[in-house]
Amino acid sequence: MADTAPRTMVRTRGRKAVFAPFGGHPSGRRHPLVATAMVLPLATLLVVVFGGWEAVMTQASSVGVMLGR
Repeated sequence: MADTAPRTMVRTRGRKAVFAPFGGHPSGRRHPLVATAMVLPLATLLVVVFGGWEAVMTQASSVGVMLGR
């Protein structure tokens, strides 16, 4: 159990070295609106390319019926 601290420090230093060329370490969390803005274009593309809108509506309808709405 005493050997875990040195290994953790080595891993942490390794992560810092990976992000150093990109201006530092990541902040850890994004604002939900930023995350949504990043995901929506890809989601839209996938729906258009694969025609998934009908599948989404079918699943939403099934969940609504199961919940009693």
